[in-house]
Amino acid sequence: MKYRTLITAAEVIEMAFADAEYIPPEAIAESDIAAAERRYMVPVMGRALYERLKEGKYAQFKEEYAAPALAACVRVMVQPLLNVRCGACGVAVPAGEGMEQADERQRAELMRALRRRARELTARMSEHLQAHAAEYKEYDDESNILNRCTIYGDIIAVR
Repeated sequence: MKYRTLITAAEVIEMAFADAEYIPPEAIAESDIAAAERRYMVPVMGRALYERLKEGKYAQFKEEYAAPALAACVRVMVQPLLNVRCGACGVAVPAGEGMEQADERQRAELMRALRRRARELTARMSEHLQAHAAEYKEYDDESNILNRCTIYGDIIAVR
């Protein structure tokens, strides 16, 4: 069976949102997932391995490493879109009964935490690929963007 994306919107919600955060699956489009795959997953795992995962190969790797990293990356991409609603009357900010809108500082902290989670899960996936490269014949470690240079604040790590 060939998949259009590695995971579904329901899987993104299950892996990247807490139980108390209700998000309907319709809030995440397949194109959001496809964009996150292209931006975050393919540069790390390479096109060939990505295509094998879409074909259903390496199910355990997908479940344990690729899917959690991808779900976190999708959330990073869609969270700003979830913070506002666009409609015929323009852009509005959702507010529920008994809830108060998060301020700019709180939204910035949330985005930093989400980006950190996505970065760490992607690094975890990359480290697994590096350690088990022989198991994934389609993986090319030289094309893994994380094997080039990483900047953490004022620390530069070259691999």
